Amino acid sequence: MKKVGILGGTFDPPHIGHLIIANEVLHAKKLDEIWFMPNQEPPHKMKSGDVTNAHRVDMVQLSIEAHTSFRIQTIEMDREGKSYTFDTMKLLEEAYPDIDFYFIIGADMVEYLPKWYKIQELLKMVQFISVNRPKYELETDYPVQYVKVPDINISSSLIRERVKAGETISFLVRDAVKRYIEENRLYEA
Repeated sequence: MKKVGILGGTFDPPHIGHLIIANEVLHAKKLDEIWFMPNQEPPHKMKSGDVTNAHRVDMVQLSIEAHTSFRIQTIEMDREGKSYTFDTMKLLEEAYPDIDFYFIIGADMVEYLPKWYKIQELLKMVQFISVNRPKYELETDYPVQYVKVPDINISSSLIRERVKAGETISFLVRDAVKRYIEENRLYEA
């Protein structure tokens, strides 16, 4: 069976922290691929602004284009409304019965697992892999595997704030993503 890690998120914009997490988990857990899955509307977050789904998909594509084991999966973008992981994984299991899925989450989401929609059913469908994040604990009663990644305190909101303030985002995002943000005037004041 093929082993695929799912890294979901708003990716608004995608940054090097996302790429480092994906690469570390890919190698630590000996996965075949990592699928970056931009979500439509996560149930736990507010929408961040006026960047279109198409822009977010384009930026993920630019971020991952150099890595042969990274793919984009837009299944959540193709649905309306809130993106519940249970519903998404059910669709992915049906579409790809020959794949074992591993769902990658940050330590901030580990603390939130008890509140996930249909978490008990979801645990039967997917293995969770958590990565450390600054200021969050990795302790839970749920069966979660852990991968230690370098502590990189970069967030999409930090990048949006820097662009809005006219500050540099060099080395926080891939160069192609930086150019894309500039050319499309994303996140500006």
